[in-house]
Amino acid sequence: MANAATTQKEWLLVDAENEVIGRVASKIAMLVRGKHKPTFTAHVDTGDHVIVVNAEKIRLTGNKMAEKEYQRYSMYPGGQRSEAAGKLLARKPEALLEHAVRGMLPKTRLGRAQFGNLHVVAGTAHKHEAQKPRKIDLNTIK
Repeated sequence: MANAATTQKEWLLVDAENEVIGRVASKIAMLVRGKHKPTFTAHVDTGDHVIVVNAEKIRLTGNKMAEKEYQRYSMYPGGQRSEAAGKLLARKPEALLEHAVRGMLPKTRLGRAQFGNLHVVAGTAHKHEAQKPRKIDLNTIK
């Protein structure tokens, strides 16, 4: 079994341009959890750091840009707000992909820690060049 001392974490770079949001989110969640590694252990953070670029160019199928709504709550009475996916993508492009991946991770302390290994960026420039991320093609992952 793997533990925190024996885990080898990598930095991976994923390009989300023209990818369908759910399909790319499930593969990213698998990378962040570490399920692609033979040393995967369910109770240990064995996942890699994943940098996702071009988050603003992600695709939604059908009429979801106009009809799918994301809700948030300000904790004040009457503070529930909803926003269409298209408007949220224009205002905060990273939020769509982060929301999708967060829903695919465990709802535990470990899942929250693993979510910290996800770095979503709008555009191609990111601040993790010093880690020398390895570009990965999501079509090679099953």
